[in-house]
Amino acid sequence: MKNEQFKNRLVHLYECRGIGLKTLSKMVKFDPSLNEIYFMTKQELQYYFQISSNFIDVMYFDLHHREPYEVYKNYQQMNIQIITIFDHEYPKLLKHIYNPPLVLYCKGNIQLLQNQSLAVVGTRNPSTYGIQATKKFVSELVEANYSIVSGLARGIDYIAHKTCMEQNGQTIAILGSGFSQIYPREHKNIAKKMADSHLLLSEYPPNTKPQKRYFPERNRIISGVSIGTLVIEAREKSGSLITADLALNEGREVFAVPGSIFSEPSKGTNNLIQQGAKLIQSVSDILSELPKNTTQMV
Repeated sequence: MKNEQFKNRLVHLYECRGIGLKTLSKMVKFDPSLNEIYFMTKQELQYYFQISSNFIDVMYFDLHHREPYEVYKNYQQMNIQIITIFDHEYPKLLKHIYNPPLVLYCKGNIQLLQNQSLAVVGTRNPSTYGIQATKKFVSELVEANYSIVSGLARGIDYIAHKTCMEQNGQTIAILGSGFSQIYPREHKNIAKKMADSHLLLSEYPPNTKPQKRYFPERNRIISGVSIGTLVIEAREKSGSLITADLALNEGREVFAVPGSIFSEPSKGTNNLIQQGAKLIQSVSDILSELPKNTTQMV
């Protein structure tokens, strides 16, 4: 675990325009304290970290515009907790995925990140069957002491979070935006409730607006913090299938609820089953495939 000064610098650099994950990783390798970075010239920064000429001016301005400790202190005042990949609170399973986030912004109970969690994802336009299946499986997973992870999107995600809360379970929402830019807007109320007694998680600073490319990126976190992923309903081309593919690539279990061959929302899940995802008819079909603790996976 690094010291507090390092953490302040890491978060500060993470939020500088022109510094992405790859560049920041290079900086940590080059300067494990991240102290020397602040004394480098523009030319040195460009030379050592291949920062584009299009970004070097704004990056250099951001680097020297605020003190690192001010950034971190501001988040503490906003009740936002920050976990870096160097902190012991960082989810163990997430650390082992390809391109793990270096910084996580959290609102709520960060202890949930140490729980056994299962991702539940699906279409934004579920059928009555999909809604019923989500409620059934989430309720039974809560009873089996699993936390529910999803993306706070419309449809299956929202139903999964809501059902979990109604059943007195614990749920984690992974956002594709910052906390002050909840998307979709109609989910602001449930997001507030989750920030109070569950957990909101994002790799994006609080004022970050949602962008199309952020949602596939956040899907790697949904599958990354989870021991497995359950897909309820998904069309042939959907974000839920991206999450399932990411889970498979990381060696995690993928489960799919079968549907009618005439149902558009079930085409994606039926295809997943053809490709080797486990067909789920009851919660015992899920539990029988999962290790009893996540230490068996890392």
